[in-house]
Amino acid sequence: MEHIQISFQNVEADKAEILIALLSDAGFTGFEEAESTLEAFIPMSNFDQIEFDRLVESTNTSYSKSVIKEINWNEKWESDFEPVCIYTKNGKPFVKIRAGFHKPDASFEHEVIITPKMSFGTGHHATTYLMVDRMGEIDFKNKSVIDFGTGTGVLAILAEKLGSISVIAIDNDDWSINNALENTEINFCRNVQVVKAESISNIDAAHIILANINLNVIIANLPAIKAASLPGAIILFSGIMLADEEILSEEIIKAGLIMNAIFRRENWLAISAVNK
Repeated sequence: MEHIQISFQNVEADKAEILIALLSDAGFTGFEEAESTLEAFIPMSNFDQIEFDRLVESTNTSYSKSVIKEINWNEKWESDFEPVCIYTKNGKPFVKIRAGFHKPDASFEHEVIITPKMSFGTGHHATTYLMVDRMGEIDFKNKSVIDFGTGTGVLAILAEKLGSISVIAIDNDDWSINNALENTEINFCRNVQVVKAESISNIDAAHIILANINLNVIIANLPAIKAASLPGAIILFSGIMLADEEILSEEIIKAGLIMNAIFRRENWLAISAVNK
């Protein structure tokens, strides 16, 4: 499948975060950040030039566009992907997210091997980092989990490694579904079921729900998220910019969920809530 690659140059960190949020809403599924640059990827069949031009105009940002093939993406990650190391509050090595070509590191409690391709979720971005960090504070043993917007499958894989007995990993993007299936296989997962779906509806209720998506998708699916939560279920939301904290907080309360904590990293936040 061919993808469109959009390259932004001379982009400050704050603007890059804004662009990622806007482009995620517009259907972009992969991002790569470097100093003063941002590259965004979207399946060619999903790219709307008019909508994209309108979005870019609103941010006063210039760009270049190119077409890439799948093999180019694999080679790119092979050369660029660096491991992500996440530690506990006490400084104990907790999770290392790495590619298959990196050496194993037994000093970490858990390792997750990811071949990201075009899918979102390597731990490099603040939203995924926040989710992994918070998952370390939750008891997953013998719990059922829904990972809504699974991307690479990294959170679903970690949920199994943390002891969950059932994980439903949902995404609506074919590339993400294939990538998540590949990643669950290379991590020898036995309890993760990857499902293509547009929403979280018609899924058996779970003890824990992970929703690292974006503001609009989260708000649109809050009633379904609550319905898919067992009484007392823990729900982690991320993919939310700091500026949207009040908006989402109000919507979570309206949905009948109880907010119990907010966590921040760079320009992004994660919210922990509980089903009544």
